[in-house]
Amino acid sequence: MKKAAATLPLFSHVDEIICGVDEAGRGPLAGPVFAAAVILDPARPIRGLRDSKKLTAARREELAVKIRQRALSWSIAQASEEEIDALNILQATMLAMRRAVEGLHMPPTLALIDGNRCPVMRVRSEAIVQGDDKVKAISAASILAKTARDHALGQLHLSYPQYGFDQHKGYPTPMHLERLGMHGVSPVHRKSYAPVRALLGETAVADIVLNDGRVF
Repeated sequence: MKKAAATLPLFSHVDEIICGVDEAGRGPLAGPVFAAAVILDPARPIRGLRDSKKLTAARREELAVKIRQRALSWSIAQASEEEIDALNILQATMLAMRRAVEGLHMPPTLALIDGNRCPVMRVRSEAIVQGDDKVKAISAASILAKTARDHALGQLHLSYPQYGFDQHKGYPTPMHLERLGMHGVSPVHRKSYAPVRALLGETAVADIVLNDGRVF
């Protein structure tokens, strides 16, 4: 049985203003990739923060409200489908993260980034693998990014109901792939992703490299 990862102390860095940063939506075939940055307030703790993927949708929504109310500063940003296709998903994710950090009204002195890479930005940064379950500020960012992206995909569903974005949120589920085959490629699909490019008749197929290094 694997031992649970210990939560890292967030406020032990004297004189540091720390923000947690995470993304949501690297794997989907459609929609933007989102990122969030959060500076938590040690005087107003939030119970239940953890990796957004380990929370129910209802619990994520509850925590998202508390994060917005209690955090010293928070910011949500995105990179569009066009930017993903032009830059590749890794670089577009780094761009969204940088935008999120730059959008904070309280400038941090240190950004803790979920994963093994950091975006290029003026703020000093440190990558933490599985940080969304180790650092509360990253957990908070994970929740804000995930809920914001889910809301955005709900809006896309209103424009493109035939794809069922409200159900699969753009991920390559059997339902999404079936609808994609039936209705073709929409303006919000990522044309550099293999299943979409295949429908467009492209011969060159770009792999999708996910957070843990797997290739889709």
